[in-house]
Amino acid sequence: MQLAAVFPGQGSQSLGMLAELAGENNEIRETFEEASDLIGKDYWAMVNAEDAGELNQTVNTQPIMLAAGIAVWRTWLAKGGCMPVAMAGHSLGEYSALVASGVLGFRDAVVLVNQRAIFMQQAVPEGIGGMAAILGLDDDDIVKICTELSVENSLVEAVNFNSPGQVVIAGNAEAVDKAMTLMIEAGAKRAIKLPVSVPSHCSLMKPAAEQLAEILNTVAILSSAVPVVQNVAATIFKDEKGKREALSQQLNKPVLWVDTINTLETQYGVDTIIEFGPGKVLFGLNRRINRKLGNFYISDNASMEKALEMCNS
Repeated sequence: MQLAAVFPGQGSQSLGMLAELAGENNEIRETFEEASDLIGKDYWAMVNAEDAGELNQTVNTQPIMLAAGIAVWRTWLAKGGCMPVAMAGHSLGEYSALVASGVLGFRDAVVLVNQRAIFMQQAVPEGIGGMAAILGLDDDDIVKICTELSVENSLVEAVNFNSPGQVVIAGNAEAVDKAMTLMIEAGAKRAIKLPVSVPSHCSLMKPAAEQLAEILNTVAILSSAVPVVQNVAATIFKDEKGKREALSQQLNKPVLWVDTINTLETQYGVDTIIEFGPGKVLFGLNRRINRKLGNFYISDNASMEKALEMCNS
């Protein structure tokens, strides 16, 4: 078996997530406490609150999702789970993959994603930008409509190539709304506005990317035996400079998730993928990308046991 570990990003968070795993595994709470102490916020309390308001604020969601992915990964290792031959993470999840692989230290990554969220929100004030998921329309048609609509001070771009038939667009709110209408007229099955406060991965995020690049230059990038396929080019950057640039460019460049999964298979012989973290968003995407691959997720005790059984068989 050739295993890949993948980690979800923003959007997979939910109230009460990982509570069952936390009941039996100290690694969950300990990881959240480590992140909380660094930033001075109680992230576990936000996850277990009655209202999702704080959880869904970008500046909180990003450190929380990093902690969630690493908490599940640490639990996996503590239980004797097998090691992957490669890793990847969707958008923010790439930081979890880099920590799990040993390229980034967890403490450095928590500080990085906290700053990342602040820079993103500062780059585009809430209400100015928007994102939408387009279902059932050819990628080329989506890119063409976005290109034709985009003008100075009003742009919309294809930013997440998540699976065949699912692409996310982002940009100025009015341009996104116009694009949604045109894409339905062009044959899209659905166009769904996403409840986000920042238009991730589009050109509006370039100021945030430039600010993040400065901080990334101060962070240690380590060598690792486990390669990480990074979103911006669906490839592995072997040098420190390439890894840093890929992380900063990720803010204003598309997430090439389809290509990332295909790279895991074609270059590393991956035949099985496990998603580490709350929910099973990537599990669903990966199944649509390549049904030949074994596909698992870990977000509770039952899914953990199922993955361990597969690993040890």
